[in-house]
Amino acid sequence: MCAAEATASLLQVEETFSACLARIDALILKPLLQAEPSDPKGKENFKLFLLLNDLFQALWNLTEENYRILKQKCSTSESFCIQDIYTVWKGDLFLSLYIRYFVTFANYVVVHGFEHATKSKSEAWKDHKAVLKQFLTDFTSETSMSLALYTVLHKPIRDHIEQYILLLTKLHEVLKEGSEKTVVTSAIKEYVKLQSFISQVLDEACFTKSLWKSLGYKFTDMLCVPERRLLEDSKNLPISASTNRSDRILLFDDVLVLIQGNSFQSFDLKLVWVDENCREKSAPGMYGLRIITPEETFFLFAKDPQMKAVWQWKLNQAVRQALNGKRDFPLWGKTGEGTEPPSCRFFTYVFRLEGKFKSASYEGEWHWGKPHGKGTLKWRDGRNHVGDFKEGLEHGFGICLVPRQSEDRYDCYKCHWYEGKMRGYGICEYGNDMVYKGYFKDNVRQGFGILEKFSAEHPFKYTGQWENDKKNGYGVWEDKDRGERYIGTWLDDHKHGQGIVVTQSGVCYQRTFHADKMVGSGILLLEDDSVYEGNFTEDLTFVGKGKLSFANGFILEGTFTNKSGQGLQMHGTLNTSNEQLDDRITKAQLGLEEFPVEKRWKGIYDQFLEFIHSGCKEETEESFTGFHIQTSKELRKSQEYLFCQRGTEDVSWKIEDILEDLVQHQGLESLQSYLEKALKSSLHPLGKLLKALAIAFQATYSGIGANRHLLTMAQEEVKYYAKKIWEFYQGLLHLALEQKGQLPAKCMDEDTSDQKACNVVLPLILPCFYPELFMLYMLYHEREDDLYCQGIMDLSLFPDIKLLEFLDVQKHLWPLKDLTLTTNQRQSLIKDKCFLSATECLQKLITTVDPREKLVILQKTYEEIESTVSRVVDKDYKLPMDDLLPLLMYVVSRAKIQHLGAEIHLIRDLMEPTNRGGLYDFLLTALESCYEHIRRIRLHQRENCHVTHSS
Repeated sequence: MCAAEATASLLQVEETFSACLARIDALILKPLLQAEPSDPKGKENFKLFLLLNDLFQALWNLTEENYRILKQKCSTSESFCIQDIYTVWKGDLFLSLYIRYFVTFANYVVVHGFEHATKSKSEAWKDHKAVLKQFLTDFTSETSMSLALYTVLHKPIRDHIEQYILLLTKLHEVLKEGSEKTVVTSAIKEYVKLQSFISQVLDEACFTKSLWKSLGYKFTDMLCVPERRLLEDSKNLPISASTNRSDRILLFDDVLVLIQGNSFQSFDLKLVWVDENCREKSAPGMYGLRIITPEETFFLFAKDPQMKAVWQWKLNQAVRQALNGKRDFPLWGKTGEGTEPPSCRFFTYVFRLEGKFKSASYEGEWHWGKPHGKGTLKWRDGRNHVGDFKEGLEHGFGICLVPRQSEDRYDCYKCHWYEGKMRGYGICEYGNDMVYKGYFKDNVRQGFGILEKFSAEHPFKYTGQWENDKKNGYGVWEDKDRGERYIGTWLDDHKHGQGIVVTQSGVCYQRTFHADKMVGSGILLLEDDSVYEGNFTEDLTFVGKGKLSFANGFILEGTFTNKSGQGLQMHGTLNTSNEQLDDRITKAQLGLEEFPVEKRWKGIYDQFLEFIHSGCKEETEESFTGFHIQTSKELRKSQEYLFCQRGTEDVSWKIEDILEDLVQHQGLESLQSYLEKALKSSLHPLGKLLKALAIAFQATYSGIGANRHLLTMAQEEVKYYAKKIWEFYQGLLHLALEQKGQLPAKCMDEDTSDQKACNVVLPLILPCFYPELFMLYMLYHEREDDLYCQGIMDLSLFPDIKLLEFLDVQKHLWPLKDLTLTTNQRQSLIKDKCFLSATECLQKLITTVDPREKLVILQKTYEEIESTVSRVVDKDYKLPMDDLLPLLMYVVSRAKIQHLGAEIHLIRDLMEPTNRGGLYDFLLTALESCYEHIRRIRLHQRENCHVTHSS
């Protein structure tokens, strides 16, 4: 058969088929369309019949249209090709329409549509019955009208598909090997599949229809829907559920139904998992399957392994097709092939049974019957949880909204969860304008955290330790209304134990507290440098026995009273024997014994230590060390990072990379470079630790906390930070070496470790604490620096030569050649020209925060002085101490460095221990001597010199 013969045969087949469809339309469909029923059930079926009619018309129209095109082609052309056989090149269109028709036809069968249609009482239907019966005899010998209708509306169409296959098969036999034959082969396969599909669809429909007939009305009304198909019935293929679970098991294409007496349970197949490894002990000779659903797990038992295998296969295929949202084509494949359904799925489910999720709707990822992965939980009371789940519980990062009962606002928790409870770092934005940033455990605040209230009414900020959702342990409270800061211990949300209170006015006191009330005596440090030791009230009024030490050395000791209208009264003694300031009083340091440095901010250290002990797993890093990944604008609005602020960084700081780099950077220079980058990074654990400590430091010592009586507390705290950061670095390195199978180096003794911390870490972290720390040094040395500045101002009046003379600098060391004169200028009046390079070098002292760099600047200043002197005397000259001090004093007076006393003491306190007793120590001592000499110059001596100069 050539293409022309195939075309002619196709024309003949289509002409016959079209005539048949026309008769069916006229004698069956049109009369039925006029017989619209009035009962509810009949109306539902009639809607389905309308859809069936629409698809019939579409199928008829497609046949007619292609028939006309082909007939026109035959009348105008004598040459034909495979493209003219539209059943080949339009195969997909034909297949799609036939599939839709037979699926709808099967739906109509399932709901007993033909039985209802033939019982129609309409006149049009009654008048047409006789003609219809005659017509039906051409197709079937069935005497049942409904069965005859069923046959006539599918058999001619199925026969026509068979004719398509025969025609294409004949064409295939005569075609030569090539692309055309391949196309025809493919088309034949698809039509054969269609035949199989139609057969399976009709079998399933009849199987399902028989079920609805056998079940009672109660089950049918609730379970019967046109699209639902029965795939297996335990009455046909015996299987039983767990003891007393059900009488009958029905597997549909969308649900699994267990019938027990007059009730039933249905399980959506999209959330059914079938486990062949049944863990339930079954009776001898029984083979089980475990069925897992979101809220229930039960078992199905078969009597032989073959029966179990069939049920398992049918269940898995039904689940897979339900998840795909469409049936296979053909329904069960050629030999029943098919892949296993995925264990991970995405679906929405409303929990029904008692439990923490009761009445909650979950939309998200599932794994073996449990929420697992990303998902959203919504409760009816307004609670929402969006985040990560693991094995049915919140686990990982999540955001939870909890409505407040008394107001139309929410508490928003952005936190890490562990096995259903908040654990690790998180942020809570409460509906009452408070925000908590810190750690949780078992759904309550636990460990280090910051609670802040931003509203205009009673704003405050607490930074410190929490236990069981309450302030417990060491913490700092700032009352912004009162302008006060409390630094001390807490118990169950109350100030309890030793505490220091610093006020905005500069007053500072240390007391013992009990449930927010002051008890016992304390020490009160006043603005005028007076110190009171004894009892006093909350408004700082002296009461009872006490001792008031004045800044001038006088001491008033006795009993103080404060009667209404009479003011402060005192009975006691006034000691005036001391006539000078006592630094032990005016510069008293608080909190050193009461708050040992190792017990402050323990909550921060504990989290980072636990992170190392847990093996530094990537997925738990944020939980221990704080957020650093901005997942979306909705999740991380504004500045929500406690320990870090996300920035663009060139370096990747994944945990595995961090541990690898640690091993590669163990040499001193390499280590310093690595630590510098790590500590500056907001992604590295060490950088996060530094950020956390900086926040705690600022909460204590910035703003109101800038009080000179807290300097030693702050100074030892910074040193301890360096020690702890070095310890954590050592812990990370130890872990990295262990993971690479290398033996870690022997542990350093405490002195060596402290020295490493001071030498390596302290200079790197100091910039983070320098502004607050140096402010405390300036306040502590304010009086000395004021005297020093007065001395500098007086000495600045001297021209260079007079100042060199006044400071007893030997004349042969004067650099007179540097005094360049202009017209009408006298050498004796020139200022700021001698030792200019040394002066400019010393002025750089304030440009760095690193004590090492400050000492280097001091050494370069010394070298510049020595270089200038060598140039003056025209030979290498090593300055003896007697010559160095006057020259250095000259340079210091011309450098005019403010707060030089604060600078000197900061260097002295924070310099590396190895520099003590060496050149740097010598030069620092010399600078200190100059400073002391300048601030102790007698005023009248300056005045006399000034008068002499004027004359």
